[in-house]
Order: sequence, then structure tokens, then C-alpha cells
Amino acid sequence: MTQRRLKVGLVGCGKIADGHIEQVRALGRADVVAVCDSEPLMAEQLATRLGIPARYDNLVRMLDEQKLDVLHVATPPDSHRAIATLAFERGCHVFMEKPFALDEAEAKLIVDAAAAAGRRVGVNYLYNYETPGLELERLVTGGELGSIVHLESHYGYNLAGDYGIAVMSDPRHWVHRLPGKLFHNVLDHVLAKIVPHIGDDFELQAISLRRRQPIGVDVVDAMPDELRFMLSSGSVTASGLVSAHGRPVAHTLKVFGERDSVELDYMARTLVHASRWAQPSALGRLFPAFVQARQHWRGGWANVGRFRRHEYHYFQCMRVLLDRFYDAVEGKGADPVPVDQILRVCRIIDRIVEVTGRKA
Repeated sequence: MTQRRLKVGLVGCGKIADGHIEQVRALGRADVVAVCDSEPLMAEQLATRLGIPARYDNLVRMLDEQKLDVLHVATPPDSHRAIATLAFERGCHVFMEKPFALDEAEAKLIVDAAAAAGRRVGVNYLYNYETPGLELERLVTGGELGSIVHLESHYGYNLAGDYGIAVMSDPRHWVHRLPGKLFHNVLDHVLAKIVPHIGDDFELQAISLRRRQPIGVDVVDAMPDELRFMLSSGSVTASGLVSAHGRPVAHTLKVFGERDSVELDYMARTLVHASRWAQPSALGRLFPAFVQARQHWRGGWANVGRFRRHEYHYFQCMRVLLDRFYDAVEGKGADPVPVDQILRVCRIIDRIVEVTGRKA
């Protein structure tokens, strides 16, 4: 028998909406039947470009008429609680863009509403499902790294890019409404990689600053563009860096284990094991560079293979995450991002905002 395809709708027809729709279609197990945006022209242009059958400017109407299985939410986070509540009440599972919510309290209300309705709620922590993230998952599950000692998560941000220009040029941009401003919009990418390896109890130190010159617009000038933090949880420590000025713009994770350590580069889609000085004297220092080079060479050719198999799309990681989330929706597996990890990310962001004086 042919399995019934999921009926999917999307609310919020901005730039990221294209990625959601493309990856839902690539999975071949669901149909995007409707899109919605409070600005009718946004819904119209997305539906027209991507051939979506129905378009709405009223979410309640879309939910009532379409009887969706899953609603993808790609709106600013200050709308997430209200939208998710409406969806759960109408029997929808919800897949949320990050940031999941404005704070932990609001995130808890969303999670509780999903549980009360017997629905799944997920969030687009996509980079854990990038190629190196999946390899890290395998290494950790197999115990090859041993107990985790420390993690270093680095996320670069280009204020001269399309999104950065939008934030810098528009004091009314929704990022400026977030408690953590610019950092609140990207900290999920930093923290989602850390929270699977720590507990709910942690200590944290953080500092934020602005390196760029002021432009004379108070709302924009109040936004720092550099953040550093350090946290400890039990025997594990972690550090994070968000930088708008470090070049090249980086997106990396280092994981230090008792048995082995690895470095993940999400831009290059590689995972490299730390070099080992195994030979005596100066001769031993000759070999690690060649071992590292061989790892990069193998990683490069593995990426060529993925490219040839059409598995190298920019949002390939979202495709993997969505596949697992839809499995959970259909009762075939657990939530790919457990709710305790979602809440832990929100709790750490709250703490960073508090420590940096709500100026992050």
C-alpha cells in the first residue's frame, strides 16, 4: 500500500521559506499545499514562484480549511507562541524556525501546549545534521571520543551580507526587538551543538561589545556585534564565540574528548581528528601535518561524491533533520531535537542576555 503523504503548510513567506519548501519536496514524503503571510503579496509571490496550490493572509483560515498535518513556522520569534498554539489546537504538528521563542518561559509554554495536544514540536537546528555533525553523532554514540571534556563553538556573522545589511539599515527589523538583539538570532547555531553534551545546571560568564563605528541611529548603534562566553556544567566546559569581524567568516566546532578530539568545519563540511605526535624527537613532528592533509583530502573527495549524488545542497542538513522530524510525526522515531535541549538553549540565551546587561 502507498503511504499517505503528509499535508504541509508554511506561515511566514520570507527568504528562509524557499529552503523549507525545497527540502520538503526533496524528501518526497509530503506536499506543501498552502502558504500564509500577513502581507498578501509575500504569500502570492511565494505561491506563484514555487507552484503552491493555495495562499492565505489569515492563518486561522488556512488551518481550518487545509487540515494540515504539519505547519512550518518561518516568522519572527515574537509570533511563535501564538502561531504554535493555534496549530496545536487544530491538530497540527509544528516545525519552528529558530530562535524557538523569545525566552525560556515562552518556550516552555509552547512545549507544554504541544504535549497537551499530543503533537510534536521541532526546531530547525539544522547544523547538527550537516555531514560533519552526523559524523560527530556517530563518534559520540560509539564512544570513540570518550567522555567529553570541552567544546568550542564559533559562529561568524557578515554584517556586509544581505541579511546583515537588512538588520543594519532598518531600525524596525525584528532582530532589534529580540532581548538579545543580533546574538539572539544566531546563538541557537552556537548552542545547539553544545547542549547535547551538558546538563541543565550550569555556570556562565559572558561579555559583549561593539567593534564597528556608530552610524548615528540609536537602535542600531545599541547592538553589539561581538560575543564571548564560557560555561561549565558538571565536568564539561564549553566556550562560544560570535564574531562579526573575524575573517574569514568561520563556522566551526572543536570537541575535546578523553580518548580523541575532533574539529568540525561546517563551511567546508569536514571533520578532522586532532593530530598526534607519536614518533620521537624532531622526526615525530614531520608526520602530523601529512596525516592532517590526508584527512582533508579524503574529506574533499567525500564531498565530491555527495555532490555527484545530489547530496551537497546548501540545505541538505535541513533535509536530513526534516526526514527525522517527519518520522517522529508518523510515530517511527523520537524527536530529532529533544524538547529538553530546546529549553536548555533558551535557558542559556536568557542567561547570556542577563549577564551582558540585556545589551547583547
